[in-house]
Amino acid sequence: MTTGSTERISPALRTEALEQLLTERGLINPDTMDRIITTYETNVGPLNGAKVVAKAWTDPEYRRWLLDDGTAAIRELGYVGRQAEHIVVVENTATTHNVVVCTLCSCYPWSVLGLPPSWYKDPAYRARMVREPRRVLSEMGLDLADDVRITVHDSSSEVRWLVLPERPAGTEELTAEQLVPLVTRDAMVGVAKVKAP
Repeated sequence: MTTGSTERISPALRTEALEQLLTERGLINPDTMDRIITTYETNVGPLNGAKVVAKAWTDPEYRRWLLDDGTAAIRELGYVGRQAEHIVVVENTATTHNVVVCTLCSCYPWSVLGLPPSWYKDPAYRARMVREPRRVLSEMGLDLADDVRITVHDSSSEVRWLVLPERPAGTEELTAEQLVPLVTRDAMVGVAKVKAP
């Protein structure tokens, strides 16, 4: 690339180049970086949210509390931290579907969902989900019946949203521990449903 060029290098390519430079200089260990990313992408965040959902599915009193005061109910389980200062929980049912977006940036409850996925931060998702949620959900693999009412919730620096997905049929006998692995981050954002095992 020449000096003064208006060419833009993709963020992924820049990130890869920066990681390589830091690794070559001995400032980071790529294995350590991979473990940190895996922890926040799959282990810590989404697992925390899945535990919240599973408890709500198996404990009616906790479910009521979660829907009344999501912040306190989630804090009771020890999940506090970045962007979890005020969380409102909404419930998906057979007739109502909730989905979360942040139209301004990518406000997101990290402590219960982990790192935000790249599509959540994408300007097209942020703009289109508000205007045409049914179409965007369909493009993401979630087709809802025409009589299902869709409500889009806009996260902000003041309020983060979490979706309590509809519990799948056939899981009534499962314990909270058995339900946890079924719950995905996408279901807690509202772009997917939880599937029975």
